[in-house]
Amino acid sequence: MKAEVGKISGVTAVDVDLVTGKVTVTANEPVGEALVRDAVEEAGYELTSA
Repeated sequence: MKAEVGKISGVTAVDVDLVTGKVTVTANEPVGEALVRDAVEEAGYELTSA
């Protein structure tokens, strides 16, 4: 999932907490929720909230 989300323009870091399922995205510009959702789903996961 890190690789897919990390491909989004402006994303500088992706942190995944496997215990909680929380993903933290750091970016140097605004990143749309739809882009993150698409990347997460491409990786085979589901985004439940943003």
